[in-house]
Amino acid sequence: MGYVRTALLMAAMTGLFLAVGYLIGGRTGMVIAFLVAAGMNLFAYWNSDTMVLKMYKARQVTEADQPELVEVVRFMAHNAGIPMPKVYVVDTDQPNAFATGRNPEHGAIAVTTGLLKLMTREELAGVIGHEMSHIRNRDTLTMTITATIAGAIGMLANFALFFGGGRRNGLGIVGSLAIMILAPMAAMLVQMAISRTREYAADESGAEVCGRPLWLASALEKLEQASGRVPNPLAQRNPATAHIFISNPLGGGGTDNLFATHPSLENRIARLKAMAAEKA
Repeated sequence: MGYVRTALLMAAMTGLFLAVGYLIGGRTGMVIAFLVAAGMNLFAYWNSDTMVLKMYKARQVTEADQPELVEVVRFMAHNAGIPMPKVYVVDTDQPNAFATGRNPEHGAIAVTTGLLKLMTREELAGVIGHEMSHIRNRDTLTMTITATIAGAIGMLANFALFFGGGRRNGLGIVGSLAIMILAPMAAMLVQMAISRTREYAADESGAEVCGRPLWLASALEKLEQASGRVPNPLAQRNPATAHIFISNPLGGGGTDNLFATHPSLENRIARLKAMAAEKA
């Protein structure tokens, strides 16, 4: 169901792009905006893993440094049927984790020192299973595509004001300003909805990878208790990367809403417990 919803949302994003493109820039403006946005995001796609790991000052660890963590990652990779990703640790007290890499062959998983201190081995396995699922499901590719289309919509909206779109399309300056504001906002809402959908999907498939939905549920309960109480200064300086973490590093997000990058932890925990009850 998660894949179907993601596909529908991406179709909606594409439809919005086509509609705004024809309305404002015609075929030429639409193609130019898409090519520029695609080029920018293609660069980000190929370099995002290195960029985000450097951004969070993540250090690669081996079995000699973190034997339990590396062992859990290796076991979860085997269960997921993908190559062993590189393992990183981020020095921050906030318990959190993220995965990156353009495909399973270039995957990387990073956990914070706060997470390592807080979680039991079983809970750590639940978290790693979730992140392993992001890699296996190629969620980095999905979010890159949606970012490309969202970026192109934003560029088209700017064309409406800076290249005289209002005079050519008959909307007038007021109509062009409205599209300039509303079109990127609509694209952002769809982008956030896709991000939330991928989190639910990673919870479900991650629970299957680790074999115990309650392990991940227990980990999320601890993350819920810590949410908003332990700051993450690097994430606060780079809010655009918040969606890559297993829980919102900026705090808050107690309930699902249109502008949230993550589903509420309460809802995610409830789904995992229901999943465990079905398997019992």
